[in-house]
Amino acid sequence: MKPTTSRLLQATRALQHENPLGLPRTGTIPRFQRGLPQKRKIKNVNKVIAVSSAKGGVGKSTIAANLALSLSRLGYTTGILDTDLFGPSIPTLFNLSSPSLSPSLTPHNQLLPLTSYGVKTMSIGYLLGSEDSALVWRGPMLLKAIQQLLHEVDWSHPSLDILVLDLPPGTGDTQLSIAQQVVVDGAVIVTTPHTLAIKDAVKGVNMFRKVEIPILGVVQNMSVFCCPGCGKETHVFGGTEGVRKVCGEMDMEFLGDVPLHPSIGEDGGRGKPTVVSEPGGKEAEVFMGLGRRVAELVGLGKMPLGRE
Repeated sequence: MKPTTSRLLQATRALQHENPLGLPRTGTIPRFQRGLPQKRKIKNVNKVIAVSSAKGGVGKSTIAANLALSLSRLGYTTGILDTDLFGPSIPTLFNLSSPSLSPSLTPHNQLLPLTSYGVKTMSIGYLLGSEDSALVWRGPMLLKAIQQLLHEVDWSHPSLDILVLDLPPGTGDTQLSIAQQVVVDGAVIVTTPHTLAIKDAVKGVNMFRKVEIPILGVVQNMSVFCCPGCGKETHVFGGTEGVRKVCGEMDMEFLGDVPLHPSIGEDGGRGKPTVVSEPGGKEAEVFMGLGRRVAELVGLGKMPLGRE
């Protein structure tokens, strides 16, 4: 493998639409396609799930990170791909945000994931000059970068049982591009009990159904706050009946409640998500239960698959 001597991508550098990630040209980088791209499986990946929320700020990336970690703890070879190009969170959540960390390249000029806590990770955040760098890209650059992240990352040695896609908020170009380019085995929708978040979550569900991606279920984040002093429970964003009602009306599984607990946010902020930092805790067990159910829903079963 060839180490990258510097970040592959600089926000101030002019990059061509054909190769926005700046990968060396000697490989087999597919040209930008006209019309609808061909949908195909991601190489060396058995199952792909998308974690999505049409509303920003509901804790989707935190849920995605802890879900990936729980699947890894269950014995599955797991990866997570950060597809939020304008607000990548995976480097921070997996304690990989240091400027000294940068993906290496294979002899075929594919990116090698960075591994943390047993999970393989890839994010455009690894390719920026710093955490403060901003991407100012429009459609063609964005869509080509997504294509490269989906198909120019080497997930082998060993191959993945499951890859978690951390999607950006909304129902726009990125989501549609992923739905058109790769086989996605299911989507997990993240929302809070707040009415506005639920309304946007419904839009996200309808989007996935239009592109024929199965809905695995809905996770209700920040569902209840339990006072550490008196133990009283408070529904800060409203009662939980709204999400359960929508699940019933739209024939979706309610995958569970994740409480509003200070440690969940703090754990992620310091790069050590709850499943890793508090493996025996009540909050971590919520994520482990979510991982078990998602594995069952996509057909991984109770035991990890054999390695290639």
